Amino acid sequence: MKYTVVLVVASWWLGGSIIAADPATRPNVLLIVCDDLNTHVSTSGYRHIKTPAFDALARGGMRFGRAYCQYPVCGPSRASFLSGLYPESTGVLNNKVDIRQTRPRSRTLPQCFKEQGYWTASVGKIFHSPRHEPGEVAWNQFLRFQNDEMPHVRIAREAFEAKHGPVDKGKTRRLWKKHLETLSTQTRGQQRPGFGRSGLRDEQHKDGKNVRQVVSWLDRKSHGKRPFFVACGIQKPHVPFLAPDSYFRLYPAKELHFSLTPRGFWDQAPRSAMVKRFQGFGFKLGEENDSLRREYTQAYHACISFIDAQIALLLKSLDRNGLRDNTIVVLTSDHGYQLGEHFMWGKVTLFEVCDRVPLVIRVPGLTRPGSSSDGLVELVDLFPTLAELCSVTPPGDLQGRSLVPMLRDSRSPGKKVAYTVVSRGQKLGKAIRSGRWRYALWPDGEELYDLETDPNEYVNLATSGQHEDVLVALRAELERIGKAAVARR
Repeated sequence: MKYTVVLVVASWWLGGSIIAADPATRPNVLLIVCDDLNTHVSTSGYRHIKTPAFDALARGGMRFGRAYCQYPVCGPSRASFLSGLYPESTGVLNNKVDIRQTRPRSRTLPQCFKEQGYWTASVGKIFHSPRHEPGEVAWNQFLRFQNDEMPHVRIAREAFEAKHGPVDKGKTRRLWKKHLETLSTQTRGQQRPGFGRSGLRDEQHKDGKNVRQVVSWLDRKSHGKRPFFVACGIQKPHVPFLAPDSYFRLYPAKELHFSLTPRGFWDQAPRSAMVKRFQGFGFKLGEENDSLRREYTQAYHACISFIDAQIALLLKSLDRNGLRDNTIVVLTSDHGYQLGEHFMWGKVTLFEVCDRVPLVIRVPGLTRPGSSSDGLVELVDLFPTLAELCSVTPPGDLQGRSLVPMLRDSRSPGKKVAYTVVSRGQKLGKAIRSGRWRYALWPDGEELYDLETDPNEYVNLATSGQHEDVLVALRAELERIGKAAVARR
């Protein structure tokens, strides 16, 4: 292992690169996409979390401190970065629409890799749902496992099995599935009880199964002699916040840290900026519920440490199979998540905690180990980046920008602004981040936050009358990028 590290460092200092001109020597790609993971990870500067696998990956690659999704909802975000297009161009602005409906001729990231000689495989949630998966168009192999078992479902199953026998096959399985439908209203993610100790082992959880499937592919060399593009969809920390018991012990509820929103905050912000998902979590607008917030936060953090332990298995598998030095690893999330900030819960907002995502990229021979960048980047940049690194010819309509210059040199500047949108009925709320400011335009008003002096975004400066020059410049920039984000279908 020490010898391998020396080779990686030496390659970087000698100006070497993994970018392959010869298709036979193209690198592999392991894309790890978490679901609803905000920046409560150590690689994003959050000190109150235990994520050793994230840390290990960052020590060998580059951490991007200011990476943003293009839409804070699963389906639109994934359609965007898997196509390399902004949401207005994909036409996917909710979880019900499929990019194959809106842009039937689009060539997605895995599709391009498959067409150009890669063995592609997907497990877990990569596109939003099974109905959105392009199936054999994009993947040589793809599968999904059943949802994690909630505690009340486990109790019901055990009672059912005591009466009818095991539910794993035959007639009994069919009877159990029919019975399970009667519990479905309690298993939907936004309904309580949606958090707690699962009583399951790591490998019994869906994410445990997802990761072990990827490990099996790598151990069995399912890709043969071809380079591989493997996407591992990590379901957590998406609700329900369920994790094995041991991970809860890492985060005593009384020791958790979070900021308190000023009581009058929503008197100064547009109503369109607010969503009412907090009601499904048992909260009231403008009122803190310390004990309940601690319970949810504890469960969310337990889920993060649980998935971190699963990601560790992926990294170990690369090492065990001699794949570390020719495999690009990308670890990110589709969007962030509100945990009571601004009295909001869930997603679908334009606040930093909802739109900024973890992003770590390790490119052997190119990224300087342990490097970091706080330049502005977007998830839509992943497609052109991976295409360039792997000598894959991308579609000509990509709207992202390759991150290769930044991967080569962390001092290379990022984008001027990062762009995110979210629907409010038939209209869009739109936000841009510059180096210092976050500006949002809503159907019923504006927001302006100074991220240097007010990183929690508690003071809306849009109506202060003291920043008109800033507002004029950001309005113009938002209009410019908004027009550029719309492509002909």
